[in-house]
Amino acid sequence: MQFSGFQKLTLLDYPEKTACTLFTAGCNFRCPFCHNAALVTHIDNSNFFTEEYILDYLKKRRGILDGVCITGGEPLMHKELPNFIAKVKALGYLVKLDTNGSYPDRLAALIDSGNIDYVAMDIKNSQEKYLETADCSAEDFENVKKSVELLKQKKIDFEFRTTVVREYHAVEDIKKIAEWIKGADKYFLQNFIDSGDLIKNNLSAVTPQTLDLMHSSAQDVIPNVEKRGI
Repeated sequence: MQFSGFQKLTLLDYPEKTACTLFTAGCNFRCPFCHNAALVTHIDNSNFFTEEYILDYLKKRRGILDGVCITGGEPLMHKELPNFIAKVKALGYLVKLDTNGSYPDRLAALIDSGNIDYVAMDIKNSQEKYLETADCSAEDFENVKKSVELLKQKKIDFEFRTTVVREYHAVEDIKKIAEWIKGADKYFLQNFIDSGDLIKNNLSAVTPQTLDLMHSSAQDVIPNVEKRGI
């Protein structure tokens, strides 16, 4: 397996853990506010990290790093991912997976294997606005809904999270999301940050006051709602 990005140390991506982060290329969504457009719309196939390189690094960092975060793009697009994750687990690492939720069967298989320890799933918007916001197919959205229900079974530690963009999200949308994912223990609101590598330009964050209102509306439904990136 190949990876298009490798951050050798992160104190933020895996909650309460010291980890590294691996980035897979390719995604079946085209969220306008995606901050990793280089992994979606203009992939450089000549610049990558091999599985062997990653595993060799991890062997040397045992006892120093706690975990490995795998993000994208959409990692579950890659059929070889479970085999790679099994090798990472064999080295004694915790594994966190980021996903858009569009591959519920593959997600379920990984959960049942016991080879992942934490899942962070993006909730792009309220159900009424999902296709517009994620620029995905109706079939993909149906799969997203299956993944929401899968995670709500609480077979694994997980979080739902939404990147909030002024042009796409209103307070009412966040309220509707909270009602949709009701039963989840953790929900994070991440205010949009322009990475300079977006799929669509001229997007903006919501105001702190609006983010506070969104937080309050979600907290009426979900017990643990937190804000990130502020």
